[in-house]
Amino acid sequence: MILAVGALLLFPLNSLAAELSAFPEAFRQSTPEVQVDLRSSGHLVLLSPIREVNNEIRAETMVRLPVTGEGRMYQLPRDVNREQARDHYLSLLQQQGAKILFECSGVSCGRSVVWANRIFDQATLNGRDSEQSYLAAGTLEPDGTRWLTLVYTVTRGNLRKYVWVEHLKVGNGAVVPGFDAGSDRVSGPLIVPWQGGVTYQFDWKSTDRQQVREQAGNEGAIVVLVGYSTLEDDETLDQSIERARAATETLSDVLARIGVGRDQQRLLVVGPTIPIDDPERQGNRVEISVITR
Repeated sequence: MILAVGALLLFPLNSLAAELSAFPEAFRQSTPEVQVDLRSSGHLVLLSPIREVNNEIRAETMVRLPVTGEGRMYQLPRDVNREQARDHYLSLLQQQGAKILFECSGVSCGRSVVWANRIFDQATLNGRDSEQSYLAAGTLEPDGTRWLTLVYTVTRGNLRKYVWVEHLKVGNGAVVPGFDAGSDRVSGPLIVPWQGGVTYQFDWKSTDRQQVREQAGNEGAIVVLVGYSTLEDDETLDQSIERARAATETLSDVLARIGVGRDQQRLLVVGPTIPIDDPERQGNRVEISVITR
């Protein structure tokens, strides 16, 4: 099969299952500032340094994942340095058997303003490029549930120091480069809900389109579109599948117009015939995955 998920590595964490789902303990004396519920079918996660070119986010490894979780911002005391806070979270993750997927510090991470405004959507995190750090780690429960923890620290120009922590449950079937035992060649799926009949509208962002176009630009990349539909009370199975086919072909046309060649696209139409338990992957939708060499 084209869209296959590899076997998951299991860590001996039976006694830690509840702990893995809990939000990481805050660094001592830090002051909570912001708490945000995060629920997305395509949450952006960076696993390499970032840069911005012509208002587009560029990174060697970045993925959009179906997630549920939280983001929290803390202000650090003035007599504490950022490294202490970072080491606190790193120690917690190591105790849980986490796998470090990526880390960077200083100017090697890229521009702080991009992390603050384009990645985390928290302007307060815009600080000094030379005084920032980022850490992404994955933990795995015995039942296969996957968690990502992202930790970003920064010192602002006014010398105030902040920590941003995201703790995310990853949806079933999503591929996290460097974390899954399966192939890192498969990126996605990106969930694109659709509606319509004669004409179709797709609920996705310009950054989603940019992401697919950039990944498809890799030599030998194949873009797989899998079309799903609900089975309405007043329609036959064939009619439902036909709706999914028309929507998938329309989205294929959109991708072709933005530079994803038809020769590198593969369309699979399943309609309502393959139920998926993941609540983030329901309804009329097209799921896009990119497979690289």
